[in-house]
Amino acid sequence: MSMTDLLNAEDIKKAVGAFSAADSFDHKKFFQMVGLKKKSADDVKKVFHILDKDKSGFIEEDELGFILKGFSPDARDLSAKETKTLMAAGDKDGDGKIGVDGG
Repeated sequence: MSMTDLLNAEDIKKAVGAFSAADSFDHKKFFQMVGLKKKSADDVKKVFHILDKDKSGFIEEDELGFILKGFSPDARDLSAKETKTLMAAGDKDGDGKIGVDGG
């Protein structure tokens, strides 16, 4: 399954383009722009599993830095600052990784 099976390709392109400048990434706006906010919990889990490159059931900090590439292969990497901000927002239990159900 690919990201475009779940999300509109044009929405992904617009969202990735909107945050092409270094340190401009805003996860809330990005996830809204790609249409993730309107998806069912099941579809959100499918997107999570696409982003979980090592299939560990978690998105670790090293995977998080490449999250935009999970939506579009030619997207930029997140900066260290952006990655840490996104990790802090998603890591509810403070274990340094994001689980499929949050935390």
